[in-house]
Amino acid sequence: MKRVRINAGKVGLVFKVGNYVRVITEGTHWIGFSQRVLEYNLALAFATPVALELLLKDETLAAMLDVIEVKDSELVLVYENGNFKTVLSAGRYVYWKGLIDREFTMVDLSKIYITENISKALFSKYDLSKHIRMFEVAAYENAVLLVDDVYTKTLSGGTYRFWRNDTTIKIAKVDTRQLQLEIAGQELLTKDKAAIRINFYTQYKVTDIEKALLENKDYEKQLYIAMQLVLRAYVGAYTLDELLERKDNIAEAVFNDVKTSATKLGVTVLNCGMRDVILTGDMKDIMNQVLIAQKKAQANTITRREETASTRSLLNTAKLMEENNMLYKLKEMEYVEKIADKIGEITVAGNGGIVAQLKDIFSVSK
Repeated sequence: MKRVRINAGKVGLVFKVGNYVRVITEGTHWIGFSQRVLEYNLALAFATPVALELLLKDETLAAMLDVIEVKDSELVLVYENGNFKTVLSAGRYVYWKGLIDREFTMVDLSKIYITENISKALFSKYDLSKHIRMFEVAAYENAVLLVDDVYTKTLSGGTYRFWRNDTTIKIAKVDTRQLQLEIAGQELLTKDKAAIRINFYTQYKVTDIEKALLENKDYEKQLYIAMQLVLRAYVGAYTLDELLERKDNIAEAVFNDVKTSATKLGVTVLNCGMRDVILTGDMKDIMNQVLIAQKKAQANTITRREETASTRSLLNTAKLMEENNMLYKLKEMEYVEKIADKIGEITVAGNGGIVAQLKDIFSVSK
């Protein structure tokens, strides 16, 4: 016989000629000379030296072991003393009981939703995160969830995690804030074939996400084309002069026509507006010439009106002077005063007053 001592936290398996005999725990034990002891640390996983089924026939040893069977479609999360330790994939795992308090959480990977009680802090650990699919939806977004390309539900803002398996999971997101769509430099023809460019915009919101994403493809492009067609139809119904007169009504007309088609896209049009109406090169030159001609005509009209008024005023003045000799004299003195302002020196010689002499100078000889 020989003596074997097993220290605290250890355990021994006794074998004789390769066959398992019994398990021995902490303390001093006597074994035969033909027997040997394999010592194990209770803090570590158990690596069996022989087929586990043979060892588990010993009820004493079986009661000391945790045997974890993990199937192909499963995971097991291992916690030691309340702290996450590792993730077990498909296979068989054996742990010693007693020294360390272990807990095991079974996960069914055949489903997509994470229903197990798992702390969110563990999702960032690689051992677990590699088995998870994560999708993020911003606070200002909504998304549709497609499982195997079948609509399942609508998601609001948040982080969503699903188990990674053969099931296909997709999400399509939509910005639910007020959005703006620009039609910049759109070249259009008026009723009289005048080419113009219009910068137009519309503000809208996606109000029916399922209709926008599931019933329509590229709803933004379709909204753009709908606005473009309505704008083209409106501009083509008027001549250039009529259009320029009605330009303040273009936005309202487009808004009224496009909001019905926008509803079919799951979109609500809030308002429309026009930034600019731009004339193309040749048309711009022609319009400038027309404007210059109009302004010249207006200037000529004003000039003729002023000349007519001036002539009429002179005629009235002449009639008054003809009828009133004193007024005639006053007018003569007014002109003499104006002439005197322009002359530095006046010399008077001979008979008669200065007024009479000046009158003789400026009067027309008969």
